[in-house]
Parts: sequence; structure tokens; C-alpha cells
Amino acid sequence: MAKPFLLINVNNTNTTFALANRDRLLLLRRIPTAKVREVPFSPQRYRGIVLASVVPRVSKRLLRKLPESPLQVDAFCDLGIGVRYPKKRQIGADRLANAVAVTELYGTPAIVVDFGTAVTFDIVNARREYVGGVIAPGLAAVTDYLYQRTALLPRITLTEPSSIIGKSTVGAMRVGAVVGYRGLVKEILAALQSQSGMRRAIVVATGGYGDLIARKVPGIQHVNPRLTLEGLRFIYVRNFS
Repeated sequence: MAKPFLLINVNNTNTTFALANRDRLLLLRRIPTAKVREVPFSPQRYRGIVLASVVPRVSKRLLRKLPESPLQVDAFCDLGIGVRYPKKRQIGADRLANAVAVTELYGTPAIVVDFGTAVTFDIVNARREYVGGVIAPGLAAVTDYLYQRTALLPRITLTEPSSIIGKSTVGAMRVGAVVGYRGLVKEILAALQSQSGMRRAIVVATGGYGDLIARKVPGIQHVNPRLTLEGLRFIYVRNFS
């Protein structure tokens, strides 16, 4: 049996390492990006590496530790989809991986909503081309800002509000964050789906708060927390199998 390969997704908050084969993800490790120093898997456990990073200093550190040069995902790789975007070098590798995964797993046209440090909306048209998207502040960034910039508001954990009318400071903040954020998502999705060819687009959520927000946004049809890793798996298979 062939050895699995290694997927690395370096994001601003967390870095995920995964072993995978051509059919599925096998084993995952998630580490806060600020604490990443090396790969948590022995080199004897994998053959080949694909790396997606939006934090250059961390990817440079990892490149010095890796036993071989990885395939580094960008818009000039063989992705299996087109990239119709004027400044290709500006597209985050995770966004490209999401576009690949949604195309392979769900079809096109499609919109991926990734609830990370920022929330991103990425568009793949019916011709399997990545054509751009939207970037907005992430949900945690919004709540952290309130905590950091006010004297009395606390840092909160984000969960479903028990009531639409907050009965405490924390309750009121949860309503503003969760319900308010759903409003942002719904409005952006409505605007995107009003564009030519996107009215029937499949909408898939991923990222840390994907399930929390998506559960009451009817326009989101699927939630896949491993979408980015699945995209990296497809990219590796396309390039090396």
C-alpha cells in the first residue's frame, strides 16, 4: 500500500496538518499558527507534500524543516479549474483550495463562504473558473474589537443566543455578533446571487464558525469544515497521481 501524502494549510489563526490518500483524509492535527515550529508527523509516514499558506513567515520556517520541497499552491499551479482574475498572485492559497474542492465535490456555479480570521466569499462560475469574491472582517475579529476597545464589555465565547433580546451584557453581545453576522452573510450572498449566472449557485460554508452561522442561513446548502483540506487533496492527486 502506498504511503499517504501530507497536506499543510497555514492560516492566520490555526495551521492544519493532514495525512491523506487519493480517496480521503486520514489523520488531522491542528495547531495554533503562532506555535507552529515543525511538522507533527514523522517524515517516514508520508511521501510528498502540498502546502497552502497565507502566513509567509510560518511557511518559510516550515520549508526549512520539511524533508522535501512541497507543491506550493498558487494560481499558477495545475488546479483543475481556471482562474479568471486580473491579479492572480493576490489570491490566497486557501481560497484556491476551497474553489477546487467545491467544484469537485458539489459542482458549479458555486460560492464558498469561509468563516476564518476573515470571512471570505469565493466564486466559481459555471465554466469551472475562479472569478473572485468578497472579504469581510471575521466573526471573532468583530467581538475581539469590542472587548479591546471598550472598558466594560467582556471577551465572549460565540454560541447560539438563548433569546433574541439579550438579558445580560454577554447575551446582548451574542445576539449582536451571531444574529448580526448572519445578516451580513445573507446580504452578501443575495448580492452575489443576483449576478449573471449565479442565481442557482451552490453555497457551501467552511471554517471555524461555519456551522454556527450556517444553521440559520437558508441560502447555505452545505457545511464542510474540511473543505480546504479536501481541495489540497484534489490538487495533490491531480499533480502527482
